[in-house]
Amino acid sequence: MDRIKSFTINHDVLTPGFYISREDGDVITYDLRTRKPNAGDYMDNAAMHSLEHMFATYIRNSDMGNDVVYFGPMGCQTGFYLLVRKNRSPKEVFEMTKKVLQQIYDHEGAVFGASAKECGHYENLSLAAAKAEAAAYLTVLENQKNMEFTYPE
Repeated sequence: MDRIKSFTINHDVLTPGFYISREDGDVITYDLRTRKPNAGDYMDNAAMHSLEHMFATYIRNSDMGNDVVYFGPMGCQTGFYLLVRKNRSPKEVFEMTKKVLQQIYDHEGAVFGASAKECGHYENLSLAAAKAEAAAYLTVLENQKNMEFTYPE
């Protein structure tokens, strides 16, 4: 059986950052790596869930919303995947990611989708957790040097 692309990345050298994971047809999968893998620092479910609600809502309401295919957490709790049509350049997606993270940090009010009608585990949402995750990852991106968005080797 063929190995999937994400299993071919050396997680021992992977650090937090913004990476191009793969390209399939007209879609680019971005790896929004918030943590160093296998280092013992993982997102708890409330933080991951809350950032997912906030990020997905903000980016789908942005000017690139029609090009967003998917946004969701990695099962390993070290980041998120963002799938965007190639109509948008990686640099545009990177800049929009930073903008959305800032919007989350600045958000006042409830977490988007925080009701039983809208979410299957609505009690497990925390705006404070989403803001903390957004702020920490925004700092990573503000300091990112790799503008080719390639994985380390």
